[in-house]
Amino acid sequence: MYLFLTLLTLFSTIFASFLPFEGFNSLEVQQLVNTKPIPGGSPIVQCDINERQLLDIESVELSPNPPRKGHNLTILASGQLHRELVEGAYVDVEVRLGYIRLLYETYDLCEQLDEHDVDDLKCPIKPGAYNLNKEVSIPAEVPPGRYIFVVRAYTYEDELVSCITGEVLFPAGQVRLF
Repeated sequence: MYLFLTLLTLFSTIFASFLPFEGFNSLEVQQLVNTKPIPGGSPIVQCDINERQLLDIESVELSPNPPRKGHNLTILASGQLHRELVEGAYVDVEVRLGYIRLLYETYDLCEQLDEHDVDDLKCPIKPGAYNLNKEVSIPAEVPPGRYIFVVRAYTYEDELVSCITGEVLFPAGQVRLF
């Protein structure tokens, strides 16, 4: 699950893409206000739409949609980056299981690109159109529940590159009675 969310984060931020904690319900409120759907039918929406963002995300498609435990997930995304991203760009990631915060980390975007191959993308990332394709494995051991994520990417000068949020529900498995 962590790898899936990390790669999803990278994938979304690469064409240049949790949230500083502002209170217990900040993530829930953020999902309801200032968001717009991203074409492609995925559970991912763009957040902070009232703020200028350096990345226009044109589409995000997931297969299967919704993602399933124990299966590979293919992510196809496209977007237009309007400014070069260089060393020092970073990504804030928050993941919650319901109201329980599982992860709140800041990652160096360029280091993550060096560690994880995403269509051979490396820093500096030049302005332009990007079409990305990545397959990740979702472990079968992912605990059931409603996972909510918020990802914000910034330049080294703290300019907002992109903000995405969404939720994925992993239902409980079937109970087998013997």
